Amino acid sequence: MFAELCITSNFTFLTGASHPEEYMERAALLGLDAIAIADDNSVAGIVRAHTQAKDIAHQIRTRDEIEARDGPIGPPAPAHLPKPPSLPVRNIPRLIPAARLTLTDGISFTALATTRAGWATLCRLITLGRRRAQKGTCLLTMADLPADMSGLVAILHPPQALTSQGDAGAWSTLAQQLTRRVETHLALAPCYDGQDRPRFDALGALAQRLNIPTIASAAPLMHHGRRRRMADVLTAIRQGCRIEELGRAACANAEQRLRSGPEMRRLLGPHAEAVTRAANLARRCTFDIASLRYEYPSEVTENETARQRLSRLAHEGLDWRYPQGAPDHARAQLAHELDLIGKLKYEPYFLTVRDIVAFARERGILCQGRGSAANSITCYCLGVTSVSPEIGTMVFERFVSEARDEPPDIDVDFEHERREEVIQHIYERYGRHRAGLCATVIHYRGKRAIREVGRAMGLSEDTLGALSSQLWGFFSTNGLEEERMREIGLDPTDRRLKLTMELIYEIIGFPRHLSQHVGGFIVTEGRLDELVPIENASMEGRTVICWDKDDIDALGILKIDVLSLGMLTCIRKAFDLLKRHHGTTHTLATLPPEDPKTYQMLCKADSLGVFQVESRAQMNFLPRMRPRCFYDLVIEVAIIRPGPIQGDMVHPYIRRRNGEEQVTFPSDALGRVLGKTLGVPLFQEQAMQIAITGANFTATEADRLRRALATFKKHGNVSEFRTRFLKGMMTNGYDADFAERCFSQIEGFGSYGFPESHAASFALLVYASAWLKCHHPGIFACALLNAQPMGFYAPAQIVRDAREHGVQVRPIDINASYWDNVMEPDERGGLALRLGFRQIKGLAEDDAQWIAGARGNGYQSVRDVWRRAGLAPATLARLAEADAFRPMGLSRREALWQAKALVKGPELPLFSGDLDGEAILEPTAHLPEMTLGEEVVEDYVAMRLSLRAHPVALLRHILTPPPANRTRGTAPAPAELPQRYSDSKEAGRAPDSRGHVSRQAGGLRTT
Repeated sequence: MFAELCITSNFTFLTGASHPEEYMERAALLGLDAIAIADDNSVAGIVRAHTQAKDIAHQIRTRDEIEARDGPIGPPAPAHLPKPPSLPVRNIPRLIPAARLTLTDGISFTALATTRAGWATLCRLITLGRRRAQKGTCLLTMADLPADMSGLVAILHPPQALTSQGDAGAWSTLAQQLTRRVETHLALAPCYDGQDRPRFDALGALAQRLNIPTIASAAPLMHHGRRRRMADVLTAIRQGCRIEELGRAACANAEQRLRSGPEMRRLLGPHAEAVTRAANLARRCTFDIASLRYEYPSEVTENETARQRLSRLAHEGLDWRYPQGAPDHARAQLAHELDLIGKLKYEPYFLTVRDIVAFARERGILCQGRGSAANSITCYCLGVTSVSPEIGTMVFERFVSEARDEPPDIDVDFEHERREEVIQHIYERYGRHRAGLCATVIHYRGKRAIREVGRAMGLSEDTLGALSSQLWGFFSTNGLEEERMREIGLDPTDRRLKLTMELIYEIIGFPRHLSQHVGGFIVTEGRLDELVPIENASMEGRTVICWDKDDIDALGILKIDVLSLGMLTCIRKAFDLLKRHHGTTHTLATLPPEDPKTYQMLCKADSLGVFQVESRAQMNFLPRMRPRCFYDLVIEVAIIRPGPIQGDMVHPYIRRRNGEEQVTFPSDALGRVLGKTLGVPLFQEQAMQIAITGANFTATEADRLRRALATFKKHGNVSEFRTRFLKGMMTNGYDADFAERCFSQIEGFGSYGFPESHAASFALLVYASAWLKCHHPGIFACALLNAQPMGFYAPAQIVRDAREHGVQVRPIDINASYWDNVMEPDERGGLALRLGFRQIKGLAEDDAQWIAGARGNGYQSVRDVWRRAGLAPATLARLAEADAFRPMGLSRREALWQAKALVKGPELPLFSGDLDGEAILEPTAHLPEMTLGEEVVEDYVAMRLSLRAHPVALLRHILTPPPANRTRGTAPAPAELPQRYSDSKEAGRAPDSRGHVSRQAGGLRTT
C-alpha cells in the first residue's frame, strides 16, 4: 500500500504538467490509498481533485447498481481458469488537503492537514504570506510559523546540493527549528540521475541526525510520463526562453511521474520501509475537505432572529409593492417561499443581499437583482429586484429547492461607476478576515496557447501571427488544420510545427494564473481565512480567495454576486435629469408599464443605445418579432444569442409566432415544458426540463447538464450526454430524428444559452431604456454620453441619433459646458443637449471642474481662462483643438495660437500689465480660415464627433452618380448639406477640388 503525499499539479502555475483531476484518476488506477495535492503556497487545486474523487465514487456506485440488477458486465470467466489481472477499478483514493510551503529562509516542506484545526492553521499561514506580498507571490519565514502547529504534519524536502555535500549547515539549523514546532518527516524522492542509492543513504543519515523518520514520495510533476514534453514547455514559458535553451532546467527523463507502491519499493531498495510509513501517515490524516462546515453570517440583531427579521421586512415590502393591497396569490406565494427558505436556513443569505441593496439605495446607487431574484416574490418585496415574479411562468423551486438542497444564486447588478463603493462597504462591514472575492482561473485558450507555446518552440513572430489569424479555423473546424496551414503558407508536415500544434491542443484548459471574479463575494460568520486562504488582487483594495465559483459550489459555499452594469449608470443619470428638469421621480418599478409608444418604437428597430437590443442582429430581428408586451422582450433578449441561433431556434419560433407554421408538440409532457415558447426551447431551464421529462434524466444528471451548459468556456462538454439523451428519448417513444434535433438545440446552449430569470431581469432594463429613449430622447442621449464607455455605439453615433429625434445638440462652450453633458433650455421652451468637457479626448475631470468653478460671469479670452482657472497651456491647447473658444469669437486656429503663446506656470507680476505704454506689442497674426472638411477632421480628432457635418457628406458629390441627362464629362455639383449643418459659417464653402480631407498638424497649417 502506498500514498503519494507530495504532488505538484498545474495549479503550481507553469510548473506542474497535469490537472488535479488527472492525478486523482491515475491514482485510482494505480491502486493508491490516498494522494495529497501539494502546490506551492497554494490550495487552489485541491477542490478539483475532491470533485473528481466524488465522480469516481459515483461511477463505481452506478456500476455496482447495474451489476446488482443485471449481473456482471460481459461474459463470465470460466471457473477453471485463474482470475486474469485487472486494474483496481473500484479503488477510490482519499484526498489529503495539503500545500507545499516555501520559506524565504531557504527551507521547503509539505504541510498535511490532519485535522480541521490544522487546516485552519495552514490557511492562515498562506494568507499571511500572500497578503504581505504582491499578487502571485508569497513571503513566509520561519518566524511566521506559529508555536502551536497541532493538526499539521510536515514533510521536509532537502535541497539536492545538501545531500551531495552531506553537511546540513544552516539548513540543518532551520530543519531542527521546524522539528521542534511540528511533527516532521524527511522526504525520500528519487531524482533518476544514477545517484539515487547513495543519495537515499545520505538522506537516511540526515534523518537520524534530525531524529525524524523518512517517508517515500515520487514528488511527481505529471500524472503520466507522456507529459514530459508539456513539463518542458511550461518551464520554457516560465523562464521566458526557448526549449533548446533550457539546459539543466529541462526534465532529464519522463520519470518524475505518479507511481504505484510496488514501483516505489523497487526504486527505494533498502529504504523501502519509507513506503509503508507514507501509507501509515496517510491513514492518520483523517481530515476531509468535504467536512468543511461553512457558516454564513447569522445576520441576527439584538431584538430579532434572522427568520423574524426576514419575515418582517418581506411583509413590509409586500405592502410597499402593492399599495392597493396584495392579492391573495401573492401572499400565499410569499408564505410558501418564506417557509421553504426557513426549512433550508437561508434567511441570513437573503438578509445579506437585502442589506447590500439597501446600502446602495441609501447612497443613490441604482441596482437590479437577477438570477433567482427574478423568480422570487421575497426578493421582489425586499427590493432586490424590480421584476414581479408574476411575469411569465418561472418557478421559485428551480433555484431554491428542498430536494436539490443547493444554495440559491442571486446576482445583483450595480452602476458600473459606483460598484466599488458597494464592494468596499462589504469589506468594511464584515472585515477582510471574513469577506473576499472569488477567484477566476484564467485558462489557456486559443491565442494565448498559440503565442506562448509557439515562442517556447522557437516559431517566428510572423508564423505565430499567421496561426493566430486562423484561430477559428483551427478550433472550430475538425480535419481542416492542414488545409488552413497551407492556405497561410505553412508546411503542415514540418516536424517542429506538428509538435507545436500537438502541444497547443494539449495545453488548452491548463490554468495560467488566478484572477478575481467579476463580483462573487464570500462572507462568513467566523474567519474566512480559516476556511480558505486569502490573497491580494492586482487591483488596489481588493482581496480574493484562491477558489473559483465551481469550487465553492462543490463545497456548498454561498456566494453573493456584486456585478456592474453600464446601463444602470445610464438609467440612474437619466432619472436624475428627469427629476431636475421635469420634476418627476421614477424608479425601475414605477415606470409606466406596457407603454404602446415604446413598443411601437422598438417595432421600427429604433433602438440605438437601448440595452441588449442595440446590435445589428437585434435591430434586424425587432421588426420580425414586433414585441407588444413585456414577455416578448424576455424572449427577444434570450433568442438572439449564439446558442439559439446555432441550435436553429430563431426561424421556427418566428414562423410559429407569425402563424406561418403550426404549433405542435411531440407529447403533452413536452408541451407543458415548451408551451410558452411555442414549442421551441429558448431558455436553459427548458433544456434541463426536456432532459428530465423527455429523456428520463435524474435530477443529478440534469444538474450536470446544467453545469456543462454553464461552463462551456472551460471544461463543459455537452456532447458527452448525447448517448444518454438519445437513448432516453427513444425509450419514451420519441423518434430518432426528433431526439437528434432536440439534442442539437441543447448543444447550441453549450455555445451560449440564457436562463429565463436573467432574460426577465434584462428585459426590464430593455423596457426602461426604451421608454426613456421614446419619451425623453434628449435626456436619454445625455445620460448615455455621460455613462460612456459602454455599448455598441460611439458618441458620434449617439449624437447623430439624438439629432434625428429632434434633439438640439449644442457644442462645447468654455462659458457654458461642464464636465458632464447637460440639458439646458432651448428657444422653443424645451431642452437642448449641451456637450460637456468629458467629450474632449485627453482632458482630465479635475481640469473641467476648475474651469466651471472659476468661471463666474464668464471668461473673456484664452489668457483669462489661464489666469483664473490655473490650467496648463497643454490643457488650453486641447480646449482650443475642440473649438471650445468659438463662442468668444475665436476660431479654432486663433484660440490655439493664443494657447501656444502661453508658458507653463503662473504669469509673472512684472509682465502682467502694460508698464507705462512700454509693453511689447506683437503684430496680429492673420491665420488662414479652415475649410469645412478640416473643421470636421479636427472635431473627430479632438472629440470623436462633429456637429458640423457627417464625413461622408463632404464626399457625397463624388459618390453620388450623375443624372442620366447630364452632359458627359461634366463634374457633378456638390450635394447640398443637410439643414442641421447650415448654421456653420463654413457650411457654404465646398471642399477643395480634389475632394481631399486631410488632418492638419495642430490645426494651424493649410493645404
